[in-house]
Amino acid sequence: MSIGDGQGGYRVRFDWGPLGADAVSPGAAFVAVVDVLSFTTTLTVAIEQGLSVLPYRWRDDSAVDFARRHGAALAVFRSKTGPGQITLSPASIRDSNLRDSKIDRLVLPSPNGSAISARLAGDGITVVGVSLRNAAAAGAWVRERAGDRPVGVVAAGEHWPDGTLRPAVEDLWGAGAFLDALGGSDLSPEAMTALSAYRGVAPEVKDALAASVSGRELRNMGFEGDVAVAAEVGESKVVPVLADGWFSDAGPL
Repeated sequence: MSIGDGQGGYRVRFDWGPLGADAVSPGAAFVAVVDVLSFTTTLTVAIEQGLSVLPYRWRDDSAVDFARRHGAALAVFRSKTGPGQITLSPASIRDSNLRDSKIDRLVLPSPNGSAISARLAGDGITVVGVSLRNAAAAGAWVRERAGDRPVGVVAAGEHWPDGTLRPAVEDLWGAGAFLDALGGSDLSPEAMTALSAYRGVAPEVKDALAASVSGRELRNMGFEGDVAVAAEVGESKVVPVLADGWFSDAGPL
């Protein structure tokens, strides 16, 4: 099926998943990647701890070797965690107080936000990591620098058991929160829909996040703390920008 020129006629574009990232990124000054539960939330917490973060597409032997060669810690999946290990859980990274350790680099595998970020960076795109925690700061930062150039926004989503994309409402809200801070005009209908979705839920977004499919899944697994960290709307001022393979804080405006 042909989709014509997609959203190319609009300055601000929004789409879902890896293929959506490919669709909204051509010519973009920046692409915001949103994976609220939990890659981009974890990313903000890690950077607040003073770490640089490398997004990795998958956690396998190549990730182990890469982390070793770069003197970096390698995060494990929540279900695989053991004593002293770092995981994708933002609450666990906050509780580990890595500022007092000798670790300053973290390889963070994720099949969603991390993989999309790495995919875009491989195409030379400037990627900004966005969650509900830092959407206001990231939107303001991009607004000051993009000018009239295009901006893409990608909701990472999750996966169904068969591997197909499952749109995740928390990423729609995170994208909308970023768009709300970005401001401006010439939004595609898709971007306007994300913006409207966030504005509609904003007064009760913390409760809605906990009640969402992804939120309930994490809470049922015992990770209520991760949902609570993800719901800290606007509390982070870091702006993770991916450069030379690593996310680091872009600094204040």
